[in-house]
Amino acid sequence: MILGIDWNVSSQLIDGWNTPNLYGLLFVTGLIIGFFVIKKMFKNEGVPEEQLDKLLIYVVIATIVGARLGHVFFYDWPSYRENPIDILKVWEGGLASHGGAIAILIALYFYSKKVSKRSMWWILDRIVAPIAIAGCFIRLGNLVNHEIIGQPTDMPWGFKFLQESPKNLVMVDGKLEHVYRHPAQLYESIGYLFSFIALYYMYWKTKLKEKQGVIFGAFLIFIFGWRFIVEFVKVGQADRDAGMVINTGQWLSIPFVIAGIIIIILGHKQLLGKKQTQ
Repeated sequence: MILGIDWNVSSQLIDGWNTPNLYGLLFVTGLIIGFFVIKKMFKNEGVPEEQLDKLLIYVVIATIVGARLGHVFFYDWPSYRENPIDILKVWEGGLASHGGAIAILIALYFYSKKVSKRSMWWILDRIVAPIAIAGCFIRLGNLVNHEIIGQPTDMPWGFKFLQESPKNLVMVDGKLEHVYRHPAQLYESIGYLFSFIALYYMYWKTKLKEKQGVIFGAFLIFIFGWRFIVEFVKVGQADRDAGMVINTGQWLSIPFVIAGIIIIILGHKQLLGKKQTQ
């Protein structure tokens, strides 16, 4: 009886070509779905379509640049310092959600000032559901890239990543071999999917969007709280994570979760701005 899944899916769409690849296709698919989700929200609230077009530009650039630089500086700076040209090789994987989150916050601040002319909390409450579904597809991209893998496991849903990095091979009976591992990327993807469903429901079926910041605060708790939990079964992405009880990803997640709790409290007390009228 085979307990586990031998995962040998290739990210290549065309044999012998690294790009375009399945990782990039999933990344773009997530962004497109997110675009149509927020387009529906903007249409519901009578926001001019040109504002949506500009929002897409702001968010896409911030996501790619921020997530890439986050990975470079938070997780693998020694390697990129020796080979700086590799920073541009986004198609090879290596994106950090914490870096993307910081960059998106900065981008949305300028968007709210220069384009929407609304409170930043207004756009944050509406952008988080699309970001959550985009994150779901990005983690599926990590799955097909055999990266961001989990710790070894004997659970029946363990994945044996047959194209994983050689540095992740385990010594078994004197030989380096692939072993079954927690599919950490899949865990995160599922968590982001449920976060999307919850945030989408909060926007359309409740009046929480009238309390600025509450939906955004919930997003921070859902996404980074789940990320903190999954990190316990994930292989640390930074060399310094070996032997650490709380790894880099968890340390970076804690401030976001705390911020989410504070924002929800302030939002319910209507301390983050004027109440939105629909």
